[in-house]
Amino acid sequence: MSRVKENDKVKVHYTGKLKTGQIFDSSLEREPIEVTLGQGQLIPGFEKELVNMEVNEKKTITVPKEEAYGDIMEELFHEIKKAELPEDIQPEIGMMLVAKNPDGTENQLRITDVKEESIVIDANHVLAGQDLTFELELVAIL
Repeated sequence: MSRVKENDKVKVHYTGKLKTGQIFDSSLEREPIEVTLGQGQLIPGFEKELVNMEVNEKKTITVPKEEAYGDIMEELFHEIKKAELPEDIQPEIGMMLVAKNPDGTENQLRITDVKEESIVIDANHVLAGQDLTFELELVAIL
């Protein structure tokens, strides 16, 4: 039976969990993801574990934060004035915002503090600073 090699195109079902066991994402209720390895489409620790898997093989892996979304970077926390927000937004801790960059790309921002005249936003990936567990099932090598 053939095994996944670097640069292969594969279909994979996965369930991602935090240390607490809470599921943060899963493909089980939809189509498996289809990716080409070596293209930067996956976090490094996830991709590395797909290499050498066989079709229909299942395994559970732990991806350390260094091979996932990295450490939380303090320089990605910013305080902005509430007046800079659209009028219809009532900021709350944990609320997600989207900022558009000049090139048209978008950044996800999370409100971490609400003060009298300002809010603190966090531009780190929501899973930064966390080791992640994935249940993997290789569906196909394309």
